[in-house]
Order: sequence, then C-alpha cells, then structure tokens
Amino acid sequence: MLQTCAITGHRPTRFKWKYDENNNSCKRLKKRMRDQFVLLYEQGVRQFWVGGALGVDMWAGEILLRLKEQPEYSEIKLMVALPFEGHDAGWDERSKKRLAFLIRHSEKTVVVGEKGQTSEVNYRRRNEYIVDQADCLLAVYDDDRSIRSGTGKTVNYAKEKRLKLLLIHPDTAAVEEQLI
Repeated sequence: MLQTCAITGHRPTRFKWKYDENNNSCKRLKKRMRDQFVLLYEQGVRQFWVGGALGVDMWAGEILLRLKEQPEYSEIKLMVALPFEGHDAGWDERSKKRLAFLIRHSEKTVVVGEKGQTSEVNYRRRNEYIVDQADCLLAVYDDDRSIRSGTGKTVNYAKEKRLKLLLIHPDTAAVEEQLI
C-alpha cells in the first residue's frame, strides 16, 4: 500500500505561462495536481514530500495544506526537504513568504545539503532524498530530453528505485501512470 509521495516539477520558467498563476493553463494544472492528491489520499498516501522550490513544489504544498483543512483530508502530512540553507536568497519577498508558510505548517522540514557543496550537488541530494522517502513520485514533467533538468533526473532516479510514477504534462495536464 502506498503511504508516501514525493512531488517534483519544473520551475515556472519552463511553463508557457511562466509565473502567471492566473493563467487558465496554470489553474488547470493545479486542479489536476489537487485531483491526483485526492486520489493518492484515497489510496492510503498520507505523507507528501516537496522540495521547497518555486513552481510545482510551492503549489503542491499550498494545495496540500488547503486539502488538510478539510476534515476528510485531515491526516495529510506535508514534509519539506530544502537543498541548503538560504537557497531562496534570490527570491522575491512574496515567494519567500510562501515558502516560510509551507515550512511553518509542515510536519517536518529537513535541510539535505551541506555547506561547501555546489548548489547542483545539493539540489540532486535533495531530489534523491525525497524519492528515497517515498513509495511513489508525482512529477509535473514534459519529458523534453533536449533540456537538462533536475526534474528529469529525479524521474529517472525514481524509475531506478522502482517507484510508482504519476506524470502530469504541464501543457495538457494529461496524467500518465507508470507502474514499474
């Protein structure tokens, strides 16, 4: 039985709507994510790990906290894994506040990376950490192999670990389930 889900996805710069969360495609994607979280909850998933990044991680955390407010989803536990202290230093104030809200309302927050490591190493470590905690991976992912992406590497790592995969295409919001 599934109990824990890791969540990953591209940053907003990869989406056609960029940072415009009022765009209908963004709203559709968030609704699809919510629907998948409900289905996962119905399958026994209670812990959800996000990586504390802009875009999908942030949206997932906010959606999960809103669901948790409803009595029928009260057992949701949001877990946050950060790549390193201060990874959000270059963010705008609103985004920093959104992340702080997620951390404040999370069941658990861990900082995975180490000082002195390159940020790329710490991001990879963070991504592998959340996959290592999980029974399944939900990824907002377009599978464009011409672009190097941490999301793509995280999906591949989850495949190596033989996790159940739920892939949501960012443009169409179509869901593909892969049982390994």
